[in-house]
Amino acid sequence: MDLYNTRTKTVEPFPLSAQPITIYVCGITPYDTTHLGHAFTYVVNDILIRYLEYQGQTVRYVQNVTDIDDDILRKASEVGEDWRSLGNRWTAHFIEDLTVLNVRPPDFFPRATDVIPQIIAGVEKLLRVGVAYVSGGNVYYQVAKWADFGKLSGLTPAEQLPVANQRGNQPDDPHKRHPLDFVLWQAQSAREPAWESPWGSGRPGWHIECTAMATAFLGETIDLHSGGSDLLFPHHECEVAQAEPITGKRPFVRCWFHVAMVQHEGEKMSKSLGNLVMVRDLLQRFSPDSLRLYLAQHHYRIPWDFDETRLQAAATLAKQLQMAAQTVGGQGQVLDVSALRYEFDEAMRNDLDTPTALRLLTAMATQISATAATGWHVAAAQTTLGQVGQIFGLQLGQAAPEKRVVAGWQQHLLRFT
Repeated sequence: MDLYNTRTKTVEPFPLSAQPITIYVCGITPYDTTHLGHAFTYVVNDILIRYLEYQGQTVRYVQNVTDIDDDILRKASEVGEDWRSLGNRWTAHFIEDLTVLNVRPPDFFPRATDVIPQIIAGVEKLLRVGVAYVSGGNVYYQVAKWADFGKLSGLTPAEQLPVANQRGNQPDDPHKRHPLDFVLWQAQSAREPAWESPWGSGRPGWHIECTAMATAFLGETIDLHSGGSDLLFPHHECEVAQAEPITGKRPFVRCWFHVAMVQHEGEKMSKSLGNLVMVRDLLQRFSPDSLRLYLAQHHYRIPWDFDETRLQAAATLAKQLQMAAQTVGGQGQVLDVSALRYEFDEAMRNDLDTPTALRLLTAMATQISATAATGWHVAAAQTTLGQVGQIFGLQLGQAAPEKRVVAGWQQHLLRFT
């Protein structure tokens, strides 16, 4: 299977021999979820993981919950709610949405606050190796000490600071040695939650949380790390800069798999812009299969704009696929769709080309419906349709999501209720 690797800036073979394949996907900061951009990221990764499993691979999949950071505390203050209660409520909301969408649950679904001891140990290691410093009760990563900083994103030093400032960096922090240095541990502020550390009471920075969770659950080197393309810099760049000095291993991630942004009215869909299209609102009018087909019509690396007309067309396609899966044929000539299945596999192996694979799935369904109407034997073709439809997470008329989806997410939900 070939995938585009952000680390090497090329489409290259993704090794399928390792067992298990380790995958980490950056999760939500639990408030104002689940919007269509979230859905695109997690459905794309769901399709990738389902395809790997369809090929006989074992996958060890971690998706995190960023339950403590500046954004969650700011939101909790705005609405007058305890930060943990707020996070639990929105995480439960997210779980319910992904269950309805038939998204395979991660094997591990940790909160950032589950790994505070690992975070502290990691910060201590960064101090020992000389890429971090203590100032004003905080601990900072000194970007100038890591020669490869910027290599993942490809941004020049002049480009890095403006992008970081747009994405949560505080360049005017008087305790920093350089505006681009980022916080690893920050001293407690009034009325904020805090944990004890060698540097006093405080809480972790955002970037070190994912580094700690990824290595705690998947080891020192990860096969594939994913998230929205807006996380490439600074978040993923900082993850690498932290993980490699901590573990002494390179690369931290073999394949970086970034999912493009979903736009609405020409701008990135985001909380800050207030232009979110919410999955739960769409599910009141469209089936889960309709929404998944709509998302799969877009290649994961190409940004796209929400278009309800195309979503309505996906709803029509969902009905056509369901009819093909349920139609009754005869005992005549046997329909052979093996050529279409081969082409489907070729498309999926070609950088997860879901738009082409979906056209082949549609062609398969069209042949089934047409030949069944004239008495052909289509049961074997329907079995194939069901198998490739399952890679796309389609329910094809089933009344509920897959049992493993429901059971897995319900198990995770217990920790947030």
